[in-house]
Amino acid sequence: MTQAVIDVRAIIPRERHPRIFRNFHSLKPGEAFELVNDHDPKPLYYQFQAELDAPFDWEYLEQGPEVWRVRIGRPLA
Repeated sequence: MTQAVIDVRAIIPRERHPRIFRNFHSLKPGEAFELVNDHDPKPLYYQFQAELDAPFDWEYLEQGPEVWRVRIGRPLA
């Protein structure tokens, strides 16, 4: 299965989180996408915890110092 990649480094900051949340809501159980950013997206993690009614997976694939990559997914169960 091909995993989508969202590189937010070229996206206007105010549009980043809404785009990420839209992408998450379009996932089916078991699917994921990879987020690429120029800083640790930890505030996004806290926003996911606070705003989502659904469980989510969050796995760091790369942690800086210049690029952060995170796999964000919707678990099967």
